Amino acid sequence: MTTDHLCIGGGPAGVFAALTAARSGNSCVILEQNEFIGRKLRITGKGRCNLTNDCDTDTLIAKIPRNGRFLYSAFSRCAPRDVMDYFESIGVPLKVERGNRVFPVSDKAADIVEALKKALRDAEIPVIRARVKALCFENGRCTGAVTTDGTVYRAKTTLLATGGVSYPVTGSTGDGYRFAQEAGHTIIEPLPSLIPLETEEDWFAGAAGLTLKNVKLRILEKNKCRYEEQGELMLMAYGLSGPLTLSASASLKAPFAGKYTAEIDLKPALSVQQLDARLLREFTESPNSILGQILRKVLPAQLIDPVCSICGIPPDMSIHSVTKQQRSTLVSSMKRMTLHISGTRPIAEAIITRGGIPVKEIDAKTMASKKMPGLYFAGEIIDADGFTGGFNLQIAFSTAFSAGIAMAQEAAEIQSNLF
Repeated sequence: MTTDHLCIGGGPAGVFAALTAARSGNSCVILEQNEFIGRKLRITGKGRCNLTNDCDTDTLIAKIPRNGRFLYSAFSRCAPRDVMDYFESIGVPLKVERGNRVFPVSDKAADIVEALKKALRDAEIPVIRARVKALCFENGRCTGAVTTDGTVYRAKTTLLATGGVSYPVTGSTGDGYRFAQEAGHTIIEPLPSLIPLETEEDWFAGAAGLTLKNVKLRILEKNKCRYEEQGELMLMAYGLSGPLTLSASASLKAPFAGKYTAEIDLKPALSVQQLDARLLREFTESPNSILGQILRKVLPAQLIDPVCSICGIPPDMSIHSVTKQQRSTLVSSMKRMTLHISGTRPIAEAIITRGGIPVKEIDAKTMASKKMPGLYFAGEIIDADGFTGGFNLQIAFSTAFSAGIAMAQEAAEIQSNLF
């Protein structure tokens, strides 16, 4: 089969690149090994799909801890507002929530996927269910791909948008890394990013599943702060999860053991002095109560026993017996709950894969391979990843847009040279 453009991968990057390239009237084919496109997209944002982040380019780059500057050109050509305008133009009303996170009004990721499927049908871009075996090369350029059933797809330009290795159940097998290596690229080791963190401590196992809102998380490497943000996190039997934890993980580097310390401020709106005054007031008003009862006014019930345990104070102690020093210890623990990070959860649980194709081997304006003419990259396969909040999908859309435009231009040049 022959086409102008071949996109390998039916995720957001592959689909968006195909739609962009096809605007010039060229033919395009998507190869996707799953039964339908956007399988991973359907589960993003807890099934709501945090499509992008309604912010400016400088903010975007600041939220991408690795190789953000490489994406400057791509973000300039396809900004969050461009993505928002596009999806609203194809029938998906959007809304902006806390932190400038953008979601469909319906809160259904499936609506995004269905809109993309319709856009592909309208553009007459076929999605063929097939697994690629290898890329095809001829006269020093990539000329398409061959699938595991032996079918050869020839194309003027070929895009690798195969994702990483996180969430393998969605089809992220890492095949794209092998294809890139066959084209002469090196691969930066794929590692988990946006992933829960495991801790040495397990004293909060009884509070597993508890979501803490409006807390502050700090990650320290020795005495240097590597991450600090206020928001939401979740206590798990193995350690920490939730939005703050996932974003923090993007700032950390292995090995972890003995390297990073997490500090949770359970009451960031109050200073140490204010929190102490609050406790003293509660103690004074209820001198005949027990400590656990009073702490219910300032802490979730599931945290009372753990906090008392690390402070070495019985939760059934009478308030009139609590000393000033013990009250100070309680305040310190609530303002700086300290945990030692031992590692991450398995990479299969990561939302995003860190690593992949080095940006120095990719043209920043076109996403074209610097190693193999005719080959392009978009999305998670590129070594650039961001925090939670819609930034990684914006990377996918922006790199796909740049690749799609450049693929169409290259195909036009090839066509003109034939005549």
